[in-house]
Amino acid sequence: MSAIHRLDLGYLVRPASEAGGPEPRVEPVLAYLVRRPEGLLLFDTGIGAADPETEAHYRPVRRPLPEALAAVGVALADIDLVVNCHLHFDHCGGNPLLAGTPVLVQAGELATARAGGYTVDALVDFPGAVHRELTGETEVWPGVRVVPTPGHTDGHQSLVVEQPDGGTVVLAGQAYDFAYEFGGAVLARRAAGEGVEPPLPGARAWLDRICGFGPRRVMFAHDNAVWEPADLR
Repeated sequence: MSAIHRLDLGYLVRPASEAGGPEPRVEPVLAYLVRRPEGLLLFDTGIGAADPETEAHYRPVRRPLPEALAAVGVALADIDLVVNCHLHFDHCGGNPLLAGTPVLVQAGELATARAGGYTVDALVDFPGAVHRELTGETEVWPGVRVVPTPGHTDGHQSLVVEQPDGGTVVLAGQAYDFAYEFGGAVLARRAAGEGVEPPLPGARAWLDRICGFGPRRVMFAHDNAVWEPADLR
C-alpha cells in the first residue's frame, strides 16, 4: 500500500513586513504522512511552542499532531521515520512527541540549529531525540528519496515519492513558499531551454534535479495549492 495524506496542523500569521505587502498573510502549516510497504514516514510535524516574542510575532494557532494523525487512522507510536524539511519551529514542533523515532535531517541543518539563535532548541535536542544526519541526496526506502533543496535555509530538503502507477510526488516543504512560485520557476526553466532570450528569472540549482523526476504533483508546507504539470494525464 502506498498513499500520501496531507495533515492540517494549524496556521500562523506572517506580518506584513515579511509578507511583502501592506497586510499580514495567514498561512497554513501542513505536514504529510507517507504510507509505504516499509512503514509510515512523517514529513514535518507542525508548530512548536516558542518564546513569547516569537508567539506574538506569528500568532500561531495549532492543531495537535496526535489529533491530525488520528484523523487518518494513525497514532504517534505508528510512525517509523520523521523527515523535517528544515528545523524552524513551525516544521519540527511535534518532534519531541516522537522520541525514539529517527529524524532525518541534513547534517548542515542540524549543525546550524545547534549553533543557537536559529530555532527553538528544545525542539531539536529533546530527551530521546534520534537524529539521522544526511549529507546530500539519500534514498530512504525504495522509491522514497530525500533531495537537498537549499534556499529558504542552507540545509533545506524535500522528499521525492514514487507512486505505484509510475508517477512521482514531491513534498517540497518551503523550497518555495507557494505553488505558483514553483510553477513560475519551472516555466522559466522551460523558456531558457527553448532558447528564449534573456532576461529570464534565475533558477535554483536544484530545480533540474527535481524536474528530472517528472513530478505529477508538488505539495508545499505553507500553501494548500498543489502544482501539477499542464500536460498531466
